[in-house]
Amino acid sequence: MRCVTYAGETVMTTDDVASSLIELTAAVANEGQAEAVSIPIVTSDNKVAQAELVIGVGNDVLSAPVEWDDEEPDFSFAAKELKDHRLYPHTQLRMVEPDADADDDGAVDWDFDQPTEA
Repeated sequence: MRCVTYAGETVMTTDDVASSLIELTAAVANEGQAEAVSIPIVTSDNKVAQAELVIGVGNDVLSAPVEWDDEEPDFSFAAKELKDHRLYPHTQLRMVEPDADADDDGAVDWDFDQPTEA
């Protein structure tokens, strides 16, 4: 579990939601934008609730570990929603099977500066 600090308030959420929120906040800010998002949190009386945040330019978000003894709630659906956001950074690498007929020693020649064809 992690504490997420935003606008002077601290809320608790799962590691995957906090990580996804940080990544998305940076990506939105990188685009010079701000957007409203909602994340599930655990309140001080251990109830599940929703927190509404504006992320992006001018909105600082801090995520820090917190000691948690109870069972961690399953907020994976919320982490997936954040990761599905149009600005969430996704890796552009794809796996390519080696050519079985090639006369080489199995070495792969990667050129990350050249775009790949789909």
